[in-house]
Amino acid sequence: MSDKNTILCRCENLTLGELHEMLDRGITSMEEIKRESRATMGPCQGRTCKDLIAKEIARYLGKDIEEIDIPINRAPVKPMKLGAIAGGEDNA
Repeated sequence: MSDKNTILCRCENLTLGELHEMLDRGITSMEEIKRESRATMGPCQGRTCKDLIAKEIARYLGKDIEEIDIPINRAPVKPMKLGAIAGGEDNA
């Protein structure tokens, strides 16, 4: 990939140029990139962008893809109603 306007994460609009800027600033782990840009946190939960971002990190840093620590999506322990979280229901 070479066009800096290429979108890597459609949910959070992370572009290739923005990813390269983070990498140049020393933000090189997927967790740090996730915190900085919200990439992989949108509606798709990283299903469409996680591998693209990891491959680009590896390519840009000259590493093998196996060296990139790709976060694991964790499901909630048990489902909760939004009202319970927002305080609109009793948590009985």
